Amino acid sequence: MKILIVCSTNSGSIAPFILEQGEALMGIGVMVEYFTIRGKGIAGYLGNYKRLLAKINAFNPDIIHAHYGLSGLLANLQRKAPVVTTYHGSDINNAWIFRFSRLCMMLSAHNIFVSSKNLKTSGLTHNQSLIPCGVDINVFSPIDNELARKEMGMDNAFTYILFAGAFQNNVKNAALAKAAVADIPKVTLLELKDYTREQVALLMNAVDVALLTSFTEGSPQFVKEAMACNCPVVSVPVGDVPEMIGGVEGCYISTYKPEDVAEKIRLVLAAGKRTEGRTRILDLKMDSESVAIRILEVYNTFYPKPFR
Repeated sequence: MKILIVCSTNSGSIAPFILEQGEALMGIGVMVEYFTIRGKGIAGYLGNYKRLLAKINAFNPDIIHAHYGLSGLLANLQRKAPVVTTYHGSDINNAWIFRFSRLCMMLSAHNIFVSSKNLKTSGLTHNQSLIPCGVDINVFSPIDNELARKEMGMDNAFTYILFAGAFQNNVKNAALAKAAVADIPKVTLLELKDYTREQVALLMNAVDVALLTSFTEGSPQFVKEAMACNCPVVSVPVGDVPEMIGGVEGCYISTYKPEDVAEKIRLVLAAGKRTEGRTRILDLKMDSESVAIRILEVYNTFYPKPFR
């Protein structure tokens, strides 16, 4: 089976969760190649059409798997191969982009949503699946906290809180995170920016809390990766986070009030323990291989002879 993954590189590279999903698919025997979109906005995306056709003619994929609604819309301009589109959240939560995502949903052979909230918003009742992106549990795994801190050059006298993105990313709502930690003594709020995947895993083992304060999300990898490292999580009730961390001791949902976020952080610090988040990830089959198998089941719907 040959799958062409269509996605944007407007952030500078292919998103790690897309690459890891592709690698997991290759791990179960699927042949995967990538077509990367250059340019922003509708005009920018449409400007890739001729390049896409050339890639399709050269690779001859059985199925095209597009990530995000605008990528799916571009992929559906051709009708040589069926298109499966995954919607990750911003393409549903952003009202301007959502209008194009809805058109993509009508054209796509199948639509994958990463959270039940986004699926509900879509209004689709057919040709759809709920499949969050998986976690590479080989990279994101628990290691000794002191060892991780030493590797990352951290001072054991300080409390470290890992923020779920770059401070300048307005959707991530850094102002709330900064306000919440302002009165917590000896705390350092770390910006998740310019780290390798291995360094992110080390950080999640080294910090005391993983903090997500976003205005909107789909199924944030940040939370699942932190859980895979048994890192305590404090998050606002966004995307599928409540379902993901609900009932996991040491993980908390807070409101958007700074004092409530701070209270939940203090609860984590007072306990001073790691969590059993990894067990939840494995129980929910959120590891990359399990998710790849579920996606393969979708592909087999359009493949003449079921693969594997």
